[in-house]
Amino acid sequence: MHPKRPHASRLATALALAAFARLAPAAAAGGDASGASPRALDRIVVRGLQPTSLPTRLPTTVEGITGVQVTRTVNATDAEDALKYLPSLLVRKRYIGDYDHAVLATRASGTNNSARSLVYADGILLSNLLGNGATFAPRWGMVNPEEIERVDVLYGPFSAAYPGNSVGAVVDYVTRMPDRFEAHARLGYSVERFHVYATDATFPATSLGASFGDRWGALSAWLSLNRVDAHGHPIAFASATPASPNAAPTPVSGAVADLNTKNQPYFLVGAYGQTDTVQDEAKLKLAYDLAPGLRLSYVFGTWTNDADRDAETYLQDASGVPVYAGPVVIDGRPYALASTAIAPTRNDQLHRMHGLTLRRDGDGAGFSVSASRYMYARDLVRSPTVALPAAATGGAGRIADAAGTGWTTLAGALTWSPATAHAVEVGLQDDTFKLATTVYATSDWLQGMRGARVSAFGGSTELRSAYAQDTWTVSPRWTTTLGLRHERWAARNGYTAAGAVETPYASRRASDWSPKAAVQFRMSDDASIKASIGRAVRYPTVSELFQGTTATNAIVINEPDLAPERSWTSELSYVRSVEWGHVRTTYFHERTRDALYSQTNVTVVPNVTGIQNVGLIRTNGMEVATSLSDVAVAGLDVDASATFADSIIEENTNFPASEGKWQPRVPRWRANLIATYHPGEHWSFTGAARYSGRQFNTLDNSDVNSHTYFGTSPFLVLDARVHYRADAHWSGAVGVDNLGDRTYWNFHPYNQRTFNVEVRYDD
Repeated sequence: MHPKRPHASRLATALALAAFARLAPAAAAGGDASGASPRALDRIVVRGLQPTSLPTRLPTTVEGITGVQVTRTVNATDAEDALKYLPSLLVRKRYIGDYDHAVLATRASGTNNSARSLVYADGILLSNLLGNGATFAPRWGMVNPEEIERVDVLYGPFSAAYPGNSVGAVVDYVTRMPDRFEAHARLGYSVERFHVYATDATFPATSLGASFGDRWGALSAWLSLNRVDAHGHPIAFASATPASPNAAPTPVSGAVADLNTKNQPYFLVGAYGQTDTVQDEAKLKLAYDLAPGLRLSYVFGTWTNDADRDAETYLQDASGVPVYAGPVVIDGRPYALASTAIAPTRNDQLHRMHGLTLRRDGDGAGFSVSASRYMYARDLVRSPTVALPAAATGGAGRIADAAGTGWTTLAGALTWSPATAHAVEVGLQDDTFKLATTVYATSDWLQGMRGARVSAFGGSTELRSAYAQDTWTVSPRWTTTLGLRHERWAARNGYTAAGAVETPYASRRASDWSPKAAVQFRMSDDASIKASIGRAVRYPTVSELFQGTTATNAIVINEPDLAPERSWTSELSYVRSVEWGHVRTTYFHERTRDALYSQTNVTVVPNVTGIQNVGLIRTNGMEVATSLSDVAVAGLDVDASATFADSIIEENTNFPASEGKWQPRVPRWRANLIATYHPGEHWSFTGAARYSGRQFNTLDNSDVNSHTYFGTSPFLVLDARVHYRADAHWSGAVGVDNLGDRTYWNFHPYNQRTFNVEVRYDD
């Protein structure tokens, strides 16, 4: 294998110890001698002009969790872990620090529908709407768990303030801003014991976070630094391809016999994608209060990633020498292994984001003007075209360069509350997404320079929107919301290239109207009924339009005339207060026409595979969620939810075998349970469960064996966490995810049993 970089967790540990050594005297001087922690520390202090950017007066389903709850109850090693137990949500996080596949699934959208949800942090778009699928995860790395003030989720496309990508959910991270001097430090360590096929190893991860903030009159500032050094288990496995007899095949041993997703026997011969990643995040936030209720804020963030994805072979010849490629004999039968079937890769990334907002809140009129930019300043993926072990020291390969890719957003909104009965908002938005990917040949995949161009893909999409929305409190019992959104979409400058031959695409334009409506009736002080309906138009992403693949120096493209997805979503909720909290029951329905999926068009010869429109997908479901405090005994809090979704492909002309089948990666049942017992000021004991029922990864549901590589399996996973607060400054926690050591899959394997320990200092 190629030489390793220095183990960065040693640096993280050294920095943490140095930070704690400096902070410890302050803790000793300022802490309570009794070790007791004042009650005031448990209160949630809302900083800034509002607790969330979501339209909280909209009478529809919103769920959330505070940063305090995350710290006490969740083994949160990455920002997306804050969503772990919220109703109907699932993040496809395969290992700690999963930077390119941790996509979000919602009620009626699976983990291959990343463009059907929106994720924001302090008003800055983190969703990667350059594409739709597992490789377009939100940029979670721009938020570290320690800076989270709260996270809120708006379910469904019921607010006119958001584009059609909100059809699944809108997630809003609110991060901390100080009203006095604050300093925080956290050191975390995790370890996973992983045993799948012939891979049996331990994979550790270290995280270190430090943040500082203060306020000087009208000016406040926050600086946060975070490092994750994670060694992730393999995420992919190579299989042997049956071949004709060869004159000189190599008899090998070590192959693992298994059944594939169609219950056909095959051999696994190696593992790859074993990710060693070092990620550094730095963020500076500034806010200046120009007048009461008027704030100018700026945020700058950088995220770097140095990732090596290693590979191992399970095969060896009669002399014990590892075999990576070529003709082989397994169990007396001939097979062929491509030169890159078991291959490593290297990633080198530097991403930057900027956000600027001027906002006025308060009674009467208000406004906001904001702009943000997220850019791939450096984004290189290096891979060999020669086989291991030769590739360990270099050799020919490819360099994929995505520098220049990114997105910008501009938005302006006016709010008007002439009386307590109305809350009116009108706004304009302009979002632009640019794709620029070029693949070069290189003589040395590890260190070589760019050579001849192999392929290239690029283009941009633009969405310009105008909306208006009025939430009207008709009476103490009745509240209504009416909204309307108009969107103008354009795709420009699209091209694909194979070698020196470049093919341009014609520009495209489209426009649509999306009405929204919601109503709430308060039956009594303890019960209410809410109903919502909304249309959402999800336009093709720049990647779905222009990001093809190359085969034998020819471009295999997606359909250039893709239609947008058009969804009508509705929900009906009954919410009731009970002795210890509240219970919500929600019926939801969604009809999506022209859903965008990768599939094979079997109606043409030869068959064509790529992104295509699926005629109609219909989803009906029910969600029950409850949040209870001091249940049965003082100090016991319980949050639980269960979701049933019947999501069926009703029309698909290009692939008739999929009609009547389940939508991929949308299980019939999902459920979450988290219970925390805090008997006093110092201790919190948490137990949690996550459940997902049977689901499929293919449109025709032909992957009947879900408990294997490429499968999408049901699972019941148990988690636990014990949190201890020693005094006003020092706290720590130990926890375990996947307590039962469940092996479960979402195409790739999820984490097996993982132990976590962390120490925090807060001043």
